[in-house]
Amino acid sequence: MDNQVTERRNERDLSQGELAEAVDVTRQTINSIERERYDPSLELAFKLAAYFDCRVDDLFDPDLDGE
Repeated sequence: MDNQVTERRNERDLSQGELAEAVDVTRQTINSIERERYDPSLELAFKLAAYFDCRVDDLFDPDLDGE
């Protein structure tokens, strides 16, 4: 799933570890999300969106139409 986590994290000058701590996951989880190797749970997607003060669909693009 495409996402904007890296861009938004970099805009705030955060490390992966700092973001992970803020949303109560491991740095490896953030790394996997950013590399699009792991799709976050719904709960984590909402936590990340709340942290970045945006909507979930602004942060994640599920690419439902296959394009």
